[in-house]
Amino acid sequence: MKKILMAAGLAVALAACSSMPSNAPTASAKGTVKKADMDRLVATLPAAAQGSFRDFLAQAARENPMLRASASAYAAQQPLAGDDLVNISRMLGLYNRLHNQAAVIDATAKMVELPTFRSDKVPPHEDKSIIAFGVLVERMARDFGLQFRNVDNRVFEVKLPGSGPEEFGILTHADVVPVVADEWVLDDGTRLDPFKLTRVGGNLYGRGSIDDKGSIATVLYAMKAVKESGLPLSRTIRLMIETTEETGGDAMKYYRTKTTLPEYNIVLDSKYPAVVAEKGSGALRVSFPLASPANASAGGTAITAMAGAASTNAVPQTATAKLQGGNTADVAARLNAAKAGFVEKYKPQGGPFSIDVAQDGAAVQVKVTGTSAHGSRPEEGVNPVPRLALFLKESGIALAPNGYAQAVRYIADLYGTDYLGRTLGLAYSDDFMGPLTLSPNLVREKDGKVDVLVNVRMPRGNTPEALSQATTARIKAWGAQAGVAVEVDHSQGNWMARDPKGAWLSTLLNTFGDTTGLEAKPVSTAGSTTAKLMPNAINFGPAMPGKKYTAHNAKEFKEVVDLDADMQMFTEMLVRIGNLAQMQ
Repeated sequence: MKKILMAAGLAVALAACSSMPSNAPTASAKGTVKKADMDRLVATLPAAAQGSFRDFLAQAARENPMLRASASAYAAQQPLAGDDLVNISRMLGLYNRLHNQAAVIDATAKMVELPTFRSDKVPPHEDKSIIAFGVLVERMARDFGLQFRNVDNRVFEVKLPGSGPEEFGILTHADVVPVVADEWVLDDGTRLDPFKLTRVGGNLYGRGSIDDKGSIATVLYAMKAVKESGLPLSRTIRLMIETTEETGGDAMKYYRTKTTLPEYNIVLDSKYPAVVAEKGSGALRVSFPLASPANASAGGTAITAMAGAASTNAVPQTATAKLQGGNTADVAARLNAAKAGFVEKYKPQGGPFSIDVAQDGAAVQVKVTGTSAHGSRPEEGVNPVPRLALFLKESGIALAPNGYAQAVRYIADLYGTDYLGRTLGLAYSDDFMGPLTLSPNLVREKDGKVDVLVNVRMPRGNTPEALSQATTARIKAWGAQAGVAVEVDHSQGNWMARDPKGAWLSTLLNTFGDTTGLEAKPVSTAGSTTAKLMPNAINFGPAMPGKKYTAHNAKEFKEVVDLDADMQMFTEMLVRIGNLAQMQ
């Protein structure tokens, strides 16, 4: 009875449109609303969105004649197809955006508060933050009337059932990369807590805000909006929230042994318009013995500590080295004298950076500050690790030949400010997927060794085995020539390329193009996601074209305007993909 009354109310409201003045647009217009139409509705109907979707739709139909036939069909609970389905799903997305924005931001904040980065002490499925994340998602799913399943704290699954036997998957991830808390300082000096969502102007700062917790909150509210709209779905929507994406996808591999995957999947973990090809992600570790007592210079200066990023797949914002021994006052003076010329020499090769040198008791502290970036996009950052290595090498300071000094020499000789593999003799590029990149991001001391970890992104045109063999041979040849004992371990993942065809892909592209007014065509990414572990998987958002992707960055943030677009497009996507006659 309630649905009948609501439908009747909408029908009365729509009928009132026919009594508008003679100069009003007629209801005979056809087609689908696009960005300009939706922008006008956003400007005129924010108050209407605080009520029900049916009331919002009735007012939208008064404003735009193109919506009247679609709204009438929805009011009469007729099957929707073609332009009517597009218009109603698009209006539901617009309503969700206006009605639930504050709730999505609040849900994102609760997720960001959970530090779900991987610990060396416990496996992820036993980590209290991962477990708490599952509890949070379960509570939201139950409140929204959705089905929830916890697959052994590896994958949290939420379903909105459809009428037919098919499912399509939505894949996201709850884990994040670690942070260097001291780097979370805005240009005006404001200190941020990485695990507290902080709004500054139009940005939402916090670890996971864009990768991938904002997407999780957004798609959950999109599922809620679809369910409450009463729109039928011919396919079940299965949301899968993975917990180890940042560290290899072990949870998804486990999940695959427990559950049959949907035949078609959309991953919300990369960029728009739609990603059909990904580079292969690799980890290149080169290790040097920490102590070299036979070659150490008595009374000389030695690097005793060095640090870069908190994780290999992030270009750090700062890199530091600690020097001890010898005349530290003289060392500090010489480094301070050299830094201005060094910055000027290397500034054109990527962007601005700075060097700070300070004497701290019996030690000299050197810090290079650059610009952080996602490890897959070194071109968007200014990596301080190779600049620190070059600075220490070119300063003329005689360094005791321990593992840190050898690591400095290795980075300076084989990378420098180049991240395209040219110095290594490995450079190549694919016309669609772009170039090979090798970014030395992390230096650490572990098990009596100094490790340098390089984030590798391999495009089409090579194989993991061939690339690993080539890097190992080149680095070992360098070590032999330099007289340096070196250990090499290169674990390389493969690239992925999907056939960019099918109704589901064209639907995603149409949704993006009409919503944003931007060019909509398939693209590739240097990022590597668990799309590689899924059949027929395409990434759809959340990074917008032409903007720096702040995932893995110090001061990671999500723009509110982009969150609005996600809310709108994810909702439309669920309805339209859920009702496609066929995916291909």
